[in-house]
Amino acid sequence: MRVKYSFILILFSALSELSYSQNKIISFNNPDIFYEGRIKYNSDAAELSWSGTSVTVMVKGTTISAILKDSDTADYYNVIIDGKPISKIHADTTKHSYLLATGLSNKKHKVQLFKRTEWSLGKTLFYGFETSESTVILPQSSKPKRRIEFYGNSITCGYAMEDYSENDSWHGFFENNYLSYAAITARHFNAQYSCISRSGIGIMVSWFPLIMPEMYDRLDATDSTSKWDFASYIPDIVVINLFQNDSWIVGMPKNEQFKYRFDTQAPDEKIIITAYKSFVTSIRSKYPNASIICALGNMDATKTGSAWPGYIQQAVDQLHDPKIYIHFFEYKNTDGHPKVNEQQAMAESLITFINHTVKW
Repeated sequence: MRVKYSFILILFSALSELSYSQNKIISFNNPDIFYEGRIKYNSDAAELSWSGTSVTVMVKGTTISAILKDSDTADYYNVIIDGKPISKIHADTTKHSYLLATGLSNKKHKVQLFKRTEWSLGKTLFYGFETSESTVILPQSSKPKRRIEFYGNSITCGYAMEDYSENDSWHGFFENNYLSYAAITARHFNAQYSCISRSGIGIMVSWFPLIMPEMYDRLDATDSTSKWDFASYIPDIVVINLFQNDSWIVGMPKNEQFKYRFDTQAPDEKIIITAYKSFVTSIRSKYPNASIICALGNMDATKTGSAWPGYIQQAVDQLHDPKIYIHFFEYKNTDGHPKVNEQQAMAESLITFINHTVKW
């Protein structure tokens, strides 16, 4: 029986290898693959880390998979076929092929793998796509001419937006950058999308030892020596939605990050305004011709009586830059982080503002 059992295992293994060898691998560096977001390219794979980074390929075939390996077990991806999300993938730490779609009609299809989760939940190595031998890889469609970039916190990440319990869970299962106001806005304008965000981050202080002015120029957010080439992606519009976390922590003198950043003295109005001006100025230095939208909301930093919209207003007024605009999202007045419908409302608000105010 052992001999027979061993023979069956050997036969199964051989058949699996034969099946795999008959498939076609579209390597991560194939010129017909289109990437969006800040992507780090290693020798054998592309590294996906930032919220909303995506990989797209045009194929004529019925079945397609992606070969992935994650650094953690908290990352999730949307599978989008011909512009419609059809499933969610949970990447793990073993390199293997994940089925994206099968049973497709044998015609041209746009296949996109979109990172729902933020870099703090892990990085994913993308080695390429796997298809049947008969699948035809089609040239890229022309890239969208418009480009937009977002700098934000958990709201922009899409943190907990699909958690309708009272937990407002940190778990990646509930995070979905694809349905964030940022990604919705980019799709509305058919714009290339870049999202530099992290839950809990601020301009002056965060819930952890890293602030946006220290992170915004990184290719790999976890590596202070890894620098992004700003000339490689020049947006037409930059949206900055920060200060929500600052607004909380500056009033918490016992918080460890408060102590780290401010010692015992909370920043006054002048320091807050100067910090915001400094960050916006740093963005302007990278993108001299971009329109910059200084946004805030839709959590309690924009509720009635909050001083934080006024700080941003004063900072922008002092910059005297005609291509820097202000847009405050209406306070949602509900518990926790914005959910799907509230993110949609933010997107509609921002889209309307851009249509009425900003020239592409």
